[in-house]
Amino acid sequence: MTFIQLIQYRTTQPEEVGELLDRWIATSAGKRTATRTRVTRDRNEPTSYVEVLEFPSYELAMANSTMPETNAIHERFVELCEEGPTFVDLDVLRDEAL
Repeated sequence: MTFIQLIQYRTTQPEEVGELLDRWIATSAGKRTATRTRVTRDRNEPTSYVEVLEFPSYELAMANSTMPETNAIHERFVELCEEGPTFVDLDVLRDEAL
């Protein structure tokens, strides 16, 4: 079952957060289990962001979170956050193109 993790956070340093994501993508190539990421910003709260990570399953998402490459980036990511991050774990029950 497809699994989605939302990472909600606030930052005034979005460029640095983006650079961290780029670094994680490069260092985790061939190892990561995430299949897609989307980074979004709240139009009404310009320091509020949500990253949407997609995985083939919950188990693969948990394997991804224990990777050394993920942990190294996560520590710096937390430092850049004004608030958060908080995680929302979602099992996809229905997925249709509209």
